[in-house]
Amino acid sequence: MSITALLVLKCTPDTPNPVILAHAFDFSGFNYFYHPNISEFVRFFGSTVAGRTLPSQRQSVKHKDEVVHSYNRNGLCAVGFMDDRYPVRSAFSLLDQVLDEYQKIFGETWRSAKEVSKQKWPYLVEALEKFKDPAEADKLLKIQMELDESSIIFHKTIDGLLARGEKLDSLVEKSSDLNKASKMFYKRARKTNTCCTIL
Repeated sequence: MSITALLVLKCTPDTPNPVILAHAFDFSGFNYFYHPNISEFVRFFGSTVAGRTLPSQRQSVKHKDEVVHSYNRNGLCAVGFMDDRYPVRSAFSLLDQVLDEYQKIFGETWRSAKEVSKQKWPYLVEALEKFKDPAEADKLLKIQMELDESSIIFHKTIDGLLARGEKLDSLVEKSSDLNKASKMFYKRARKTNTCCTIL
């Protein structure tokens, strides 16, 4: 999963063309001699998508194996170019964080912007690198991945126990912690969950 570019733009109804306020690119996967052309294309396509994203709207546009995600928050718009494997929810979570950070640092100064900003914004460059892992952008995804990992460890533990020659059925029978009703319940559940054999 990769992020090729992040842009922050002014996209208000009174501005005929979106104004790029900040940008960060990672063209490491492309030939160096194509970087200027790719940069122009990203600015053009990003501006086009941002200009067609209405205030308070989120949208995703697929182009080949890239997806351009755009989020317009009352005229301040964040655009991200990600590959098509990057989770959509994580992409919009990232764009939301970028807009929060931009407004925290620059406030409402973006409203008076008339032309493309030449000033570098280090946070955007850091975000481009940091959020290549979607779990960093989306805390729920990170928690889900940790739960999945715990589940795998849990299954490995049960399998490891059974691999040593012990059977769960015999452990249940020998257990003094389970009463007769619990043992019967286990046996019925085990019988119900067994697969049918075809003759």
